[in-house]
Amino acid sequence: MRTVLLIFSLLLSLAALSAKPRESQEPLDIGSRLELFVDRYLVDRLEGARLLLHEPRSAGVAIKVDRPWEGRFNYGHKVFKEGGTYHLYYLARDMVGGEKLFVEYSSYAWSQDGVHWEKPNLGLVERQGSLENNLIMKGSLVPFLDDRPGVPRSLRFKATMVESRKREDWKKEHLLDGKSYTDMYLFDSSDGVKFRKVQEKPVFTTSLPNGFDGVQSIFWSETEDRYLLYFRYMTANDGTGKRSVARSTSKDLMSWTDPIPMEFTTGGIVPPEHLYEHQTVPYFRAPHIYVAFPPRFMQGEGVLEEEAATELGLVPDPTIPWGPYWRIKDSSDAAFMTSRGGTLYDRTFMGVFVRPGPGAVNWTTRTNYPLQGVVPTGSGEMSIYVVRHYADPSWHIQRMTLRLDGFASLNARYEGGTLVTKPLKFEGNQLEINYSTSAAGGLKVEIQDEKGQPVEGFSLKECPEIIGDEISRIVSWKGGSDVESLAGKTVRLRFAMKDADLYSLRFR
Repeated sequence: MRTVLLIFSLLLSLAALSAKPRESQEPLDIGSRLELFVDRYLVDRLEGARLLLHEPRSAGVAIKVDRPWEGRFNYGHKVFKEGGTYHLYYLARDMVGGEKLFVEYSSYAWSQDGVHWEKPNLGLVERQGSLENNLIMKGSLVPFLDDRPGVPRSLRFKATMVESRKREDWKKEHLLDGKSYTDMYLFDSSDGVKFRKVQEKPVFTTSLPNGFDGVQSIFWSETEDRYLLYFRYMTANDGTGKRSVARSTSKDLMSWTDPIPMEFTTGGIVPPEHLYEHQTVPYFRAPHIYVAFPPRFMQGEGVLEEEAATELGLVPDPTIPWGPYWRIKDSSDAAFMTSRGGTLYDRTFMGVFVRPGPGAVNWTTRTNYPLQGVVPTGSGEMSIYVVRHYADPSWHIQRMTLRLDGFASLNARYEGGTLVTKPLKFEGNQLEINYSTSAAGGLKVEIQDEKGQPVEGFSLKECPEIIGDEISRIVSWKGGSDVESLAGKTVRLRFAMKDADLYSLRFR
């Protein structure tokens, strides 16, 4: 059997570390949940290992502008999979003649594999004298799947739309002078295409500055046993504020709590970023973890010079009221963050998740924005979708891929490293891991008792080296893979790794 030098050197260097007494900690009860290494939830100690964010790879164009009713100021809204069908919603948006005002329509595409998309002629909305288009409604409709237990399939498709109004439009007792209010309306549908307003009265209203100036997200949370609403607002309305995220909750979609601004763990770094959107959704394989791909709007941090941009045909644009060079004044990319509930986003990773990439048009304003949603698109693969080339005739939605659970990983370089988890309890009789190694690398797993001592039969030296690349691998020791005797007890896991990545684990 091949020997990896890492394992033996780590056995020596960590023997003393393993024997050190640990502070008493309340064990994490992970049951049989899938746990990803997208934060430090499981991490107690890292030695020579790190948490590593992975960037998605391009898989080509999913949706492009190829219909006469589609504009160049479009936005992507949502993508999700329901049964065997993928649904994608985006905003067809353009200027109206000399009024210089946006006109926008909610648009729909569907797919059987998440790769090849069709824009059906729905016959629902007249545009440019024809009903032959893929428009589902005028205005910015944001659909979602209602996954609350007990909801019949005929009511699983829902959507929201927001409208803003000024003080004089409301009864005086509801308002404070000088504020504008934003209302959210609820819609439902039996097919994800034909939507109807549930009631004429809004189900939610906010006076937060610039409330809902972006794409809101609603979903049912299994762990919090309620619906969650995330929406964009401005932290201050005096020119000093940043675009950020607020959250509200509901038991029935009709009554909502007062919104609370989200907080962020940033490792002590205070980023000067506007989070133009948030795109928060539960991860489909581990719905207790909410993943978010917020576009970072770098206001005033343009990359292109006016002369070079003019030569490329990007400016000037005299039809835009914000000035002929507005497209090159800003730049943007997308970050990655997570939440396990409550009003806290975890930003373990402060670096980029989706880069602008090559090409001048990717370095113009308000582009590189991910849609809400992540979906499986193949064996061991998942996809996100990103809007590229905002305000350009070449506007499109790009599909980008990651391995399943592959947002981030526990990574060890060639020199080797280890992870010791926090104390935990589990249910099940086998340990499953999602991992990848190089041909020269490998990993081993040890189960320790709550004092940090190897459990007999489950030590590193009794774990055959694991080499390869598998989404689902059952860990075995010399005595086999059965760990049922330890279920319900407080244990720790210790991973010794070399040139390897560990993406997720669970007991089953």
